[in-house]
Amino acid sequence: MLVACDNSNTKSHDSSDKGKTENSATERRSFTPNFDASSFVTIADYRYAMDHYWDNFDFEAGDKVKEYDSLEITQAMIDYIAYLNMEPQHERSDSLLRDMMRRATTSRPMLDYFASMTEVVLHDPNSPLRNDEFYIPILEVIVASPLLDEYERIAPMYDLELARQNRIGERANDIVYTISNGSKSHLHNIKADYIILMFSNPGCPLCREIIDEITASPLINEFTENGKLKTISIYPDEDIEAWRDYLSQMPSSWINAYDQDMKITAERSYNLQAIPSLYLLDRDKRVIIKDATEVSKIENAIAYLDAM
Repeated sequence: MLVACDNSNTKSHDSSDKGKTENSATERRSFTPNFDASSFVTIADYRYAMDHYWDNFDFEAGDKVKEYDSLEITQAMIDYIAYLNMEPQHERSDSLLRDMMRRATTSRPMLDYFASMTEVVLHDPNSPLRNDEFYIPILEVIVASPLLDEYERIAPMYDLELARQNRIGERANDIVYTISNGSKSHLHNIKADYIILMFSNPGCPLCREIIDEITASPLINEFTENGKLKTISIYPDEDIEAWRDYLSQMPSSWINAYDQDMKITAERSYNLQAIPSLYLLDRDKRVIIKDATEVSKIENAIAYLDAM
């Protein structure tokens, strides 16, 4: 748009202004990842390319990092995270993300740039790539960086504390829930091979979509009917009357409950940055899927695990 305005008013600019515009354009930096997926033949090819993905990026640019096209770099980060999802070894994904962030600690502008970009891709509630397991190593490098003072560490430390809750493979935090008749129970007391835990709000459109998807799923219905799966929906906020008014629209086969004392929020035992939020737990209440919104992920996980 700026170029168009300049072109439409060329008679009012002298040659020095034109030179400045041209110089500014030539100073823009571009980045092409050192990654060619079409050349992969073996897993070793993929891993070598991931090791060298950021080689063409100037981590020594300092304040000049602003000369990069933010949309271009963000897209490169999105692609990088998508490729990391193909990596079967969690330890290796963790190592690659830490290495990337350590390279970004050459200066405060560079660290801020990568911290902001990874937050958008891995932490924003609207990001389809939101992933605490990938965000944890990034936050740990940020928190440990000497480039931040003690006050600047508060925000990433808060995010890190939340991200470390209910990690995949670990036992989910227990929840004391209350149902409509006022009786209480514990999440850990639910007996089933699989538990779908859903945090929802009454009247939330996406919550309604997910509820309809779950109730329409042949696999989930089959597992529910034979007692192998139970679904619990928990309302974590304080407007209990709104929850009661909406209760008739919830599936009667579910455990429909609320957090009467709002302990989940007070104790930050679950990350409720985005609602709806789905968890899949096994019979021991270990987390299989964390903080998802795709019912298909729940279905695929159940089908895979049950076939083993």
